[in-house]
Amino acid sequence: MSLKPYHYELSHPRTSIQRCVLGVVGGVCAALLIILFRLAIEGLQSFYLERADDFTTLDPTFRFILPIGGVICIILFAYLTKFRHNRTGIPYVIHRLKTRYGHMPLRPTLNQFFGGAVSLATGFSVGREGPSVHLGAAGSSFFGEWFRLPHNSIRLLAGCGVAAGISASFNTPFAAVIFVMEVVLREYKVHMFIPIMLAAACGSILTRLVFGEDHEMAYLQFISLDYWMYLYLILLGFILGAAGSLFNFQLMRMIRSFSHYKMLTRLLIAGLATGIVGILIPQAMGSGLSAIEMVNHAPDGVHILVAILAGKFVLTIVALGLGVPGGIVGPTFGIGVLIGAIVLLPLSIVVNDVTVFTSSFALLGMAGMMTSVLHAPLAALAAVMELSYNPEVILPAMLVIVASYVTSAQLFKNRSIFTQQLQFQKLPYQSTSVQFTLQNTGVLAVVDKDFKLVNESEQEPLQAHLEKLQDTLLVNTLELDSEHEYALIEWDTSLSRHENEPLKSVKMQGISALCTLAEVYVMLQAERRGAVYVYDRSPHNIVGIITWNNLRNYLHKEDF
Repeated sequence: MSLKPYHYELSHPRTSIQRCVLGVVGGVCAALLIILFRLAIEGLQSFYLERADDFTTLDPTFRFILPIGGVICIILFAYLTKFRHNRTGIPYVIHRLKTRYGHMPLRPTLNQFFGGAVSLATGFSVGREGPSVHLGAAGSSFFGEWFRLPHNSIRLLAGCGVAAGISASFNTPFAAVIFVMEVVLREYKVHMFIPIMLAAACGSILTRLVFGEDHEMAYLQFISLDYWMYLYLILLGFILGAAGSLFNFQLMRMIRSFSHYKMLTRLLIAGLATGIVGILIPQAMGSGLSAIEMVNHAPDGVHILVAILAGKFVLTIVALGLGVPGGIVGPTFGIGVLIGAIVLLPLSIVVNDVTVFTSSFALLGMAGMMTSVLHAPLAALAAVMELSYNPEVILPAMLVIVASYVTSAQLFKNRSIFTQQLQFQKLPYQSTSVQFTLQNTGVLAVVDKDFKLVNESEQEPLQAHLEKLQDTLLVNTLELDSEHEYALIEWDTSLSRHENEPLKSVKMQGISALCTLAEVYVMLQAERRGAVYVYDRSPHNIVGIITWNNLRNYLHKEDF
């Protein structure tokens, strides 16, 4: 049984029509799942909210009960699916992409869909991008597993799913592409860029067909600033860098403090805290849209803005630190918008009407806070560009982003919250440069298909076969207890060989045709010699051989 031609093409790390098709298919699969997720949230909220994510119209008693009821539903579903570990969202996706080529387990995915929808619908201060990234990666990778695509292609599909998930969540395809390359994959190669761009475009198109052309923060318009204000933007960046560092430190402190508590206890505490704060400050509930709209409606109400900021800050740390399913980007946007609006108000001393610049500072606050918390400056810049539809935001945003990043990273020694979460959970997320390169190439890209399979037990017949062959590899089949063992037959050119035994037999391990060269490297690196045989579906169906020399030659010609 021969492999299909496109499997061979997908094994190569290069731009091709097949990879573009993968990008489109992965983007569509992920986008449809995210659209279903968003409809589920809006459907649940439609029973008790007049507007999506606006909890201010609810009775205070109901605001207290709602998150507790949400916790009970999340726990019941986790109990039914026997889900025990809080390993979901963006950090978990990064881990699976680095160590499992983006293969996503079904149980965490189901809990992310149901738990994320319930937590967002019941007022927890979490974002929908965390579940969207997880669901997007899972939906795309499930497609790849269903069609038995090479593992390097499934990794690409998962990246496409992440891009489509973010694009479908915020309607920002360009920011989605940058986020995937900067935060998730940490790889800038054209053969990755093109499919991911197509996936993000598909996510945005399908989202606009269902939810309309405008995004939810379209009312934030950037108004050009006077040049003298640019110095003030450096101060804004410093404040955002400090705020983001404080946020990360407190969130990790919360995670460490409650890591030994059971899921039920942690989620009930989060539900009680959200209910209590929700009674007093309903604008602090939800993903952050309610807080952002408050900035737009009461830009000069410093007391209410500070109260909402404090409530949002606390509720987000409590929800995410105690394991409520959801993302961090949405609340980070809300916190950044509030800080930007508050920092603007002292300029009323020299400016007649500072509220004119509220949206501008809100967007810049969003960019600076995202940079400080996630350490994703390019993604933050791309996000505010798309959300504002105004290229004039680029220069002031760059000033805020640089100041925020330097303050966070150098002054406060802060790191990306995703990196800190992965290290705390002891989930590997890094690989060597050699493994990083080899993970992008399937075994079919290097496999030597020119081989001859024989079944001989004596040296003479094997020698006769080898003398007839020139560049063709000779593979001998040994039957041991109804199982096949394969050995590569070569001329023994070592100084220690015996004159009556001119051949050497190199026993080979088998590897699936879906694997990458990284697995071959792990199998052969100890001795720096030998070979493996590649099989399709069954170990008895050999499709080619990869020797250590093949692998070494590939590494030497590869440009890191």
